[in-house]
Amino acid sequence: MPSSLPIFPLNTVAFPGMTVPLHIFEERYRAMVQHLLTIPDPADRLFGVVAIREGYEVGGHEARSMYRTGCVVQLGTVEEYDDGRFDIAAVGRHRMRVVATDSDGPYLRAEVEDLDEDGKPHVETAREAAHALATFAEYRDTVSALRGGDVMTGSLPRDPELLSYSLASTCSLTLRERQQLLESPTTLERLGLLRRLMRDELRAMSAVPSLPATEVARSGWSPN
Repeated sequence: MPSSLPIFPLNTVAFPGMTVPLHIFEERYRAMVQHLLTIPDPADRLFGVVAIREGYEVGGHEARSMYRTGCVVQLGTVEEYDDGRFDIAAVGRHRMRVVATDSDGPYLRAEVEDLDEDGKPHVETAREAAHALATFAEYRDTVSALRGGDVMTGSLPRDPELLSYSLASTCSLTLRERQQLLESPTTLERLGLLRRLMRDELRAMSAVPSLPATEVARSGWSPN
């Protein structure tokens, strides 16, 4: 059954298991955070993050259209400033699809339905995860050599589903490519797409030695 959630359109794609830092300064999103903080159980302080297809995060030309597949996130750490702004960090919980939106209130809300992953272990998925890890190691070494220092360091999860989301948020990809990965219906398909995208980038860097066209994810605060 669809459920109702506050919705935060962003110029980024949120993934399950990944952290989304946000600087909240617009009145509507301040109201959203204030509402979430009134919910007694922190596990229920949920909102949806969806990537903007056309438009902007802020100002009078805000999102005119957004993707329908997004991520349910849970409000985590909150730092409130004297002027009413917030710095928050939210953690992705699971994928969701927007069914209908309601913009009549102080902030956007939507009816959403959860999108479940295929949780059954598959030999093919484990094999694809191993291939994706090997490709990522080559991709990371190539980018590090071009940058003149190690990048994208740190351990990666071994669970194939979490690995797929971690790589999707770490690799230098466009918003559209990340959205394609989020919309992939299974972990197996997501890992396969990731491997193809990394291979494409490796071929491009081999032909014309240069850094990827997009910066490494894991950047700083995203403003609303």
